[in-house]
Amino acid sequence: MRTHLRASLWVLCLASMAFSILAAVNTSPKPTLASAFSGKAGTPAVKANKTTGELLPMVINTWNFTAANVLAWRILKQSKGGLRQTRNAVVEGCSKCEKLQCDRTVGYGGSPDELGETTLDAMVMDGATMDVGAVAGLRRIKDAIKVARHVLEHTQHTMLVGDAASAFANAMGFESESLVTPESKDMWLQWTAENCQPNFWKNVHPDPKVSCGPYKPRPTPLTRWKEDRARNEYEIGRKNHDTIGMIAIDVENNIHAGTSTNGARHKIPGRVGDSPIPGAGAYADNEVGAAVATGDGDVMMRFLPSLLAVEAMRAGKPPAEAAQGGLRRILKHHKDFMGALIAVDRLGNYGAACYGLEEFPFMVSSPAGADRPTRLETVKCIAGQDKVNIVAL
Repeated sequence: MRTHLRASLWVLCLASMAFSILAAVNTSPKPTLASAFSGKAGTPAVKANKTTGELLPMVINTWNFTAANVLAWRILKQSKGGLRQTRNAVVEGCSKCEKLQCDRTVGYGGSPDELGETTLDAMVMDGATMDVGAVAGLRRIKDAIKVARHVLEHTQHTMLVGDAASAFANAMGFESESLVTPESKDMWLQWTAENCQPNFWKNVHPDPKVSCGPYKPRPTPLTRWKEDRARNEYEIGRKNHDTIGMIAIDVENNIHAGTSTNGARHKIPGRVGDSPIPGAGAYADNEVGAAVATGDGDVMMRFLPSLLAVEAMRAGKPPAEAAQGGLRRILKHHKDFMGALIAVDRLGNYGAACYGLEEFPFMVSSPAGADRPTRLETVKCIAGQDKVNIVAL
């Protein structure tokens, strides 16, 4: 009898403790977004709208491409919370930049290759399905990101390239037209008049430091040519090597990311940079967030910095630290490049990092802006240094 009584008392004690714990959980204050995702000093501060506490929906894009952001934000706001509009927002926002020829590094009439032709690269990624549509080296078609969308929606492929991508675009109803403008032709003529300087060749004959091609491989590594003048190296920067990278997120954390560019000026025909490569130019995952990159694509694409930033956020890093970590991985091997990353988590907290510039501008639209939902922000870049500490991702 005593044994049963003791057991009954023990069960009652356990039940009382359980009810006390549940009561404490239900009455304790829940963490806010600001407290759960606080950033470090010196990084862009993301604060919730004081009135609503909302960070979503949002649109964010590289550089001060205001018109692209404004259009994308307007499209996103066509439905409550941006639902079912993230893809439209990204595609139409980047398309706006293509039409405006943003900095002459997006869209037609900019960055002619060695033959004087402008070619386009673009990508769209769906963070819900992880599907990607991309085009690279697209010729004679102005609407690069819209063609990329058609690859996403109407094929089982990820990327189409060159003339075959143009033929696909024609089949989808896009019109063929020249991407060369008087300005891009003059740019190319001036370059050829200056002995094709600078260019992207090495270890060839004639000496690419002083002569135009056609080039052939050097006969032997020991061969020395008379021309020994210093090569005029490219200054990779926003006027030569831009991309628009854009991310849109709705209130249910659905994410799309996209890119569009005309690549490096005077590139070797056939060159493709980082912009249309998933994980390099952009990456999106509804479970975590998204990232977009801009800069020296030939270097950046080797490290998949957008993927690195997303995976760093998956591991618990705040967006600004994740973006900086993606760049520092590159700096371990290359200290003479220019690049920038924007990272956004699925809740709308964001951060940016850059290298090779003094600061990097980017556009943001979200309820967190209160009376100024669309705004230009900047971040100071990582200082150049001989030795770089690598941040673990």
